[in-house]
Amino acid sequence: MRKVRYVVAMSVDGYIAGPNGEADWISIDPEVDFAALWAQFDTLLMGRRTYEAARNRLGEAAFTGVATIVFSRTMKPQDHPHVTVVSELSPGWIQTLRTRGGKDVWLMGGSELFRYFLDCGHVDSVEVSVIPVLLGGGVPLLPPPYNPAKLRLQSHKVYRSGRLSLAYDGQH
Repeated sequence: MRKVRYVVAMSVDGYIAGPNGEADWISIDPEVDFAALWAQFDTLLMGRRTYEAARNRLGEAAFTGVATIVFSRTMKPQDHPHVTVVSELSPGWIQTLRTRGGKDVWLMGGSELFRYFLDCGHVDSVEVSVIPVLLGGGVPLLPPPYNPAKLRLQSHKVYRSGRLSLAYDGQH
């Protein structure tokens, strides 16, 4: 079964985006092998705001060769022919995706989508790159409600830039 991995950058104070979705604080670190990271996935899952931010920052070409699924109640599929737009998400839909053959699935965000997958028990790993910056506000890694999810550390790496990569097994 394919793994659903939440891979995300986060500020030291726990935000994955600024108050208006800003991601300009996420620096490119030459020590991080992004090509190797991308090669582990053939499917990307994201909400509309994350998709729009990623498309604006990376361009449409970044999604070539991977199935990109965007969860949105407002996007019209005919306006976005290079992605699959899903308006209704259910645990059954996620389970069907997980049982298809292929590489791992990258759950990119945002935090509300992460919350939904986590609450449904469909997050196999949480992989956070902590960026050495304090934002003071924005989109939290995990929005309310309070509902602790126990994780188990699998690996960590400290980069010269001060970035810290943490990988955890999903809920325990």
